[in-house]
Amino acid sequence: MKILTMLPWSDWLAFCAFFSLWVGYAWFARVRGQLDRSLIATTNAYRVKWMLQTTARDPRMLDGLITQNLSHTPSFFSSTTIIIIGGLFALLGTTDKAAELVREIPFAQPTPMLVFEFKVLVLVGIFVYAFFRFSWSMRQYTFVALVIGAMPPPEDFEAGLQDRQQVAERAGRLVGAAAETFNDGLRAYYFSFAAMAWFFSPLALVMATALVVLILYGREFRSDVLQVLRD
Repeated sequence: MKILTMLPWSDWLAFCAFFSLWVGYAWFARVRGQLDRSLIATTNAYRVKWMLQTTARDPRMLDGLITQNLSHTPSFFSSTTIIIIGGLFALLGTTDKAAELVREIPFAQPTPMLVFEFKVLVLVGIFVYAFFRFSWSMRQYTFVALVIGAMPPPEDFEAGLQDRQQVAERAGRLVGAAAETFNDGLRAYYFSFAAMAWFFSPLALVMATALVVLILYGREFRSDVLQVLRD
């Protein structure tokens, strides 16, 4: 509990602003994305179209390969995140040298050792959250593969025994859920870069967090890729 008294009020305000902006933007992106078709919402529509095409294919080896390729990215990030977490724990064993290095930077704010370790632990928490999101995304892609494998043959859809649109929308929502979970983990990576600015000063943390929010907003709502997908 000593950290509660050692951390200045300016750092506490910056810390609260950091998580408020993160959670606030995540909520904004989810709600606004349904109204003003964000990048993830637009690609979700393509995922439903993909699953609609899948219902007409037999065999569905192509769709299995696509699903496998999609699962490789969260798998890579999960492995990378574990390495980063290990590196951060290793840093906790040499915080005196790391803190001394930060103090050499002209605009860096002097930080007690306990506060420095607390900031490292905040970074650990961010990457632990990212790992859980990436690993859950991986598992969701295995569910997608199961759903594709369990799809009725095209003849059943043509004969009216199964509703093609309903099956495609259910599978598309599952692929979309996996993509959104991966997006949560990737967003944590973006905000981890902002959290690194906290080692310099609380003002740097707030400014870096605001910059990350602007970058994410531009990519998810105003990017050239989004315009191409909408056309």
